[in-house]
Amino acid sequence: MGKMIYLMGKSCSGKNTVYRHLLESKDFNLKKVVPYTTRPIRAGEEEGEEYHFTDHAGFESLKSRGRVIESRAYHTCHGIWIYFTVDDGSIDLESGNYLIIGTLESYLKTAEHFGRDSIIPVLLELNDGLRLERALAREKSQENPRYQEMCRRFLADAEDFSEEKIKQAGIIRRFSNADLNGCLERIKEYISESLKLEKGGQYGYKSEPDSSCIITGSSGAGTRV
Repeated sequence: MGKMIYLMGKSCSGKNTVYRHLLESKDFNLKKVVPYTTRPIRAGEEEGEEYHFTDHAGFESLKSRGRVIESRAYHTCHGIWIYFTVDDGSIDLESGNYLIIGTLESYLKTAEHFGRDSIIPVLLELNDGLRLERALAREKSQENPRYQEMCRRFLADAEDFSEEKIKQAGIIRRFSNADLNGCLERIKEYISESLKLEKGGQYGYKSEPDSSCIITGSSGAGTRV
């Protein structure tokens, strides 16, 4: 039985970079799960790569057919944007291991759908100052920068990935992305250890925290919107 590696982190915490490295790694031969969204496509994005892009009618159609595994609606400065995971036939845990980017909320709903033992959570963290610098640089590169939405996302991250919610989700192992190479090495070790656990192991749980991987405090991990 395969597993799903669930990558989470606040906006601009480096999820896309870590995701790309893990997907390209031959250590695990991970298959990617492409989420869906109703938000506009950004410069540099491609359909079917970061997301499948659709509209509200497309979301409602999939939902009415019982294909939506989980969904999150964000009231942005540009209207309601929905992010969701679809049972579109691309996920078959019997055939191998998968990799997906999501939020803490979507992780919990996906774990409920597939079973907690089938999901391996990977929670990224990065200093808020660095994240804000990256977010600003990303918006400046867009043809139509959405600075208000950038600020909304940044503030929403604190709530979406609060210490209380992380604790309630049972995730105590986190990975600092201040050093990409070191972060990737620790994540790969964690995934290797988790995949070797006997069926029924509690992924993401450790009796003793690993100080090299955990950051305490409110700098959290968070939402990609």
